Amino acid sequence: MASEAQAETRIGGRLAGKVAIVTGAASGFGAGIASRFVAEGAKVVIADLEGEGADRVAGELGPAARAIRADVSSDADVAQLSKAAAAFGGQIDILVNNAGVGQAPQALETVAEAEFDRLFRVNAKSVYLTARHVVPAMKAAKGGAILNIASTGGVSPRPNLTWYNASKGWMITATRGMAIELARFGIRVNAINPVAGDTPLLATFMGGDTPEARQRILSTIPLRRLSTPADIASAAVFLCSDEASMITGVALEVDGGRCL
Repeated sequence: MASEAQAETRIGGRLAGKVAIVTGAASGFGAGIASRFVAEGAKVVIADLEGEGADRVAGELGPAARAIRADVSSDADVAQLSKAAAAFGGQIDILVNNAGVGQAPQALETVAEAEFDRLFRVNAKSVYLTARHVVPAMKAAKGGAILNIASTGGVSPRPNLTWYNASKGWMITATRGMAIELARFGIRVNAINPVAGDTPLLATFMGGDTPEARQRILSTIPLRRLSTPADIASAAVFLCSDEASMITGVALEVDGGRCL
């Protein structure tokens, strides 16, 4: 990942001069997004609860990346993350709310209250907290781009993942609400709805990573493959770049046709 990002980095990249925070960036979609952002000329704060993983990714990406250990469901941690990002690069131009947790497939009435609370702390409350600490500076700068990584589950729910689906549906609605409220400040807010991805969370959603479980998932995706960090990163670069300057309030499905 490091050699790819460093080889592609260029002064005239689509995100040249931008400063971005990417949460949950120690692995999976977040790491892929961070890598592409650096390749496109941005300075990126790699935020993750897994501090060692964040350090590893930042080390691979070089001086344009900085690792910050942060629990995105904690107001104090998110406040510190915002301050650290500003100290690293100045004005925060891009915020990617990628951090998220899944749930093991099970009947909706059997999900423990603690698990339900964890889903909404990480998948929903984190979006509120990052907005609380990043939006004021974006308003003052009269611009910025916020990207929420939601899910096809928020549009076309799979059975036995009800509360995860609901948390992502919340994120899609929040994206639209944020977009309409923040438009007059020049702040764009969009979302990406990935289909099941080849990431560390996949085994959780499937209740175990087996060839049979993968085949069941693939059979529901018309293009017959899982999404990858590169797929999501390509969409993220576009939506956070000036090329998408007229796009706000969109939840873009990167799903191989699953929601058709």
